[in-house]
Amino acid sequence: MLTITFTVPDLARTRLAMSPLWEAVASIRLLKAARPHPFHRRWVSAAWARLAGAELGLLFDLVDPTAWYLADFLTPPPNSPLPDLESDLGALRRVPPEQVRADLDVLAYARRTPLGSLAEVRVPRRLRRPRPGELPSTAVVELYADPSAGIARLADQVEVYWELAIAPYWGRIRALLDGDLLYRGRRLGQAGPAGLFEDLADGVRWRDGTLTIRHRRFQGERRLAGEGLLLIPSAFLWPTVYSTTIPPWQPTLTYPARGVAGLWDESRRATPAGLAGVLGRSRAELLNQLDGPLSTTELARRTGLTPGGVSQHLTALRDAGLVVSHRVGRVVLYARTPAAETLLAASS
Repeated sequence: MLTITFTVPDLARTRLAMSPLWEAVASIRLLKAARPHPFHRRWVSAAWARLAGAELGLLFDLVDPTAWYLADFLTPPPNSPLPDLESDLGALRRVPPEQVRADLDVLAYARRTPLGSLAEVRVPRRLRRPRPGELPSTAVVELYADPSAGIARLADQVEVYWELAIAPYWGRIRALLDGDLLYRGRRLGQAGPAGLFEDLADGVRWRDGTLTIRHRRFQGERRLAGEGLLLIPSAFLWPTVYSTTIPPWQPTLTYPARGVAGLWDESRRATPAGLAGVLGRSRAELLNQLDGPLSTTELARRTGLTPGGVSQHLTALRDAGLVVSHRVGRVVLYARTPAAETLLAASS
């Protein structure tokens, strides 16, 4: 069990953000897992086919789904709520060489300290340099010897991986993450920290200023000291969470985004005929697809309508009080209103 204790300034500085770089790393953990969850099987098969022949050795060597530690420099905290990959890679390239080596020291410690299911992790404040065989590969040893050159090589490999495995699907992944951020922001405004954390993930609980996170292989306590907690939704982490609490990195909790079970579902639910008769087929179908906040681009992909057509229909539905719009960064998301939910339920 990991316990994170908040002060009032910590609550004020707790923030939500997405991270394209985290999605890349989390997706590699999924690809390398012994048994990827059935939710993602279609993507896993397509990604491995796209990645055939790509030179990604250093990146893949650093991501070990069986280890209790992931080198934190791989996923530096995003500086804005909605960064793009270029921004995230800029943060990666700016990680100081001494921090790269410090994180690899912890990685070597983790590799020589296998944990039982109930073992307690206590990372010593001072760690010795890795010995031969304690780092995952020759490429990682070379990264330790020359962090500046290694980080440049690593960032290049992330870009290659992104273009092959993530970019073709980023529209739907981004829609899922945007929707989760919108939902979490609402919950925070409606019920404060309790609303933000109460349904974040199984094994995560908020009570009396303390957040507890159930871990199979990690126990410890982190008392925040004014830095707040960074929350990052992920499409590839279900059903677990991943926590970063080792200084100097900002404490971070990456959790499964809402709706991930339908991320790769290509089936189109039947639009109620009665509703189509009243609203028209296109508008009824748009309402039917809005099972979570979505952008016009994602709705166009789901329905086969043009983005311009989707925008016109959504304007009419909004004027009728059946959808509402919310801006998240540069993206406008649309969601059904209670009146629309009632219409759909009555016509089903």
